[in-house]
Formats: sequence, C-alpha cells, structure tokens
Amino acid sequence: MSFSAIVVAAGSGLRAGPGAPKTWRLLARRPVARWSVEALAAAGAREILVIVAPEMRLEAETALQGLSAVKFASGGATRAASVQAGLAALSAAPEGEIVLVHDAARPFLSASHISRLLAALDHADGAVLALPLADTLKRDDSGHLATPDREGLWRAQTPQAFNLGALRRAYAAWDFETEPTDDAQVVAGFGGRVALIPGDPLLFKLTYPEDFAMAEHLAGAARQVRTGQGFDAHRWGPGDSVWLCGVRIDHDQSLIGHSDADAGLHALTDALLGALGAGDIGEHFPPTDPQWRGASSDRFLAHAGALISERGGAILNVDVTLICERPKIRPYRDAMRARLAEILGLSADQVSVKATTTEGMGFTGRQEGLAAQAIATIELPR
Repeated sequence: MSFSAIVVAAGSGLRAGPGAPKTWRLLARRPVARWSVEALAAAGAREILVIVAPEMRLEAETALQGLSAVKFASGGATRAASVQAGLAALSAAPEGEIVLVHDAARPFLSASHISRLLAALDHADGAVLALPLADTLKRDDSGHLATPDREGLWRAQTPQAFNLGALRRAYAAWDFETEPTDDAQVVAGFGGRVALIPGDPLLFKLTYPEDFAMAEHLAGAARQVRTGQGFDAHRWGPGDSVWLCGVRIDHDQSLIGHSDADAGLHALTDALLGALGAGDIGEHFPPTDPQWRGASSDRFLAHAGALISERGGAILNVDVTLICERPKIRPYRDAMRARLAEILGLSADQVSVKATTTEGMGFTGRQEGLAAQAIATIELPR
C-alpha cells in the first residue's frame, strides 16, 4: 500500500535538558530522528518529509544522509504549523494516498506499528495508536486534590495515519482559535472518523532527561549484533602496481582478477554481506558480467555498506588482514584505514588493517599470490 510520511522534528526539546535538540542527539550511536526515518523507509514509504528548524537543516541532512526517500521542509512556530508545512511540501501526492504523521522523538517505531495503521484506514479517515490509561489520575484544583474518572481515556501516540485529502481538508477548515495538540483532533473536529488501534508502550516519547537513559537501555534490546567473515585470494601477474584496501601501491607485479583484484576490499565486502545474510560478492557483482571488468572495488564495498544502512543497520567495526610476503603493508596501513573509513562512513577507530606473512609457506609464501581475510561486526533492528 502506497504511503508517504511527515516526520515532525522542528521542536527545541527544552524539557530534555541542555544540549542539541533532542531529535538530533545520539541514541545508541544514531541520531534519534534516524531511528524512525529508517523504519519508515524500510516499510516502503514513497516519500518522507522531515520537518526541521531552519537553523538545524545542515545537522539534519548530515544525520539522515544515505536515506534516498528523505526530503526536508522548514517547520513553523507550532506543531500544527509544521505538519501543514509538510502537507504543502509533499510532491505530487494523490489525494487518496495515505500519509503518516510521526513525532521524531518516538524512536522505537516498527513495521508492525505501520502495517496496523495502514490496515485500519480501510474503514476510517484516520487511525491513531493509543494506550488505555492504567494509572490513577490526580488534578490539583487550587490545593484541592481531585481524582478524575479515567474511564474511556486513552494516551495517543504517533504515527497517526490519514487519508491525505481528508487531513488537508481538515486543516484548511480548522479555525485555530484553539491550537490542536495532534492531527487526529483536527480530522475528528472536521467530522472525520478516526479509529483507535492498540498502541505500544515502547513507542514512548523522549521528553525528559531520564527518558534518554531508559531509551539507551531499550535500544540495546531492540538491536541484534551480527558478525560476518570474508576471504579472497588473487594470483600475481605482470604489472607495475597493486590495489589493496582502496590504496594504489607501486609494485613490480599486479594482482590478476576480473575487477581491480583488490583482495582486501573483496574480503571485507564478503564479510559485510555475510553479516547481513545477503550472499556473497559474486552474487551481487558476477565475474561473468563485462560491466565489472576492471571495476574499482570500492563500488562493491560501498554497495554492501548501503545494504546495511537500508536495513536500518550500522557497522560497528571492520578488521582486515592481508597475507603476503610483498609488498610491505605497514607504510600504507594508515592510508588504507582512512580509505576504508571513507567508503563506509566510519571513524578511523572502527577500522583495522593488519598484515602478516606465512614464513615462506604455501602459495603466499612462494609469492604466487596474495590473500586477505576480513571480519565485520554490524547491528540490525530485531
């Protein structure tokens, strides 16, 4: 089912304490807003409009880089104004399309939440994830403590899903004498039918500093760590240079291969694909395909990194070992680490490159070829 999304991330988040606005702070090494945006992208959102404060635009673009469905629009003075800015910025969206409106400060969005919202719109103009109140309510009436009846009261969450045309018409009709607190209020106020569907306590909103401590704990439980390994070897042949881990080294021989024969990059690509459970390099870039003849292997590694990002994952660290008698690797090791970090968007301390010999034994010891092995650790959503 086709849908677009508006992610509201323009607030200052002052109640979350000092520092950057809460949606751009890190949660388990990723910006808070990226958690939700990746979930929406993975669920198949046609377009994701992220509403940001103008002064945070560059930071937002950096935080969400690599996500192709994302576009940006500037937010307004209120949440309702920001949602309206998103509705106006949706490109070529048919009136019958579904739009999800989500607060970026609710990071633990899942595919199940999204699918249940979409299904609910078969018989309603809007759908809201909501939780029944479990706690007793108290109200301080000028020093007199009252206990309101909680029967029939619900805690509304986001995303909230709507028929796009219905949401646009409802906002156009709202008089704004009262500022709406969510979009369901606007649609219901215009006479639209809004369905309540079971929410999820995990979909809580980061509001106060203590919420971040709880979210960090939950983020560990919401992620799975995977490890993959890769191995590659190439023969030596005529030439005057060799490519290893993305760095060109002058040498009296070259490695023979269909592409540039960069064994380090090939082994690492296979390690990442293995951790992802996505086959091997030959499946993605068949050696029988002439378009990859002589190709630069950094394209293969970047492809593997992009697949992990598309799954909402992150690379934790990579480690490559080059096995050869010559050339000497140590003078080029720092350059190799820097190049791998650049291709994968990692910091230098997440990348290791080592070298060893086999003390004259085997095909590498006889200098018939060079081998590389790699290991990579990634994390993915459960």
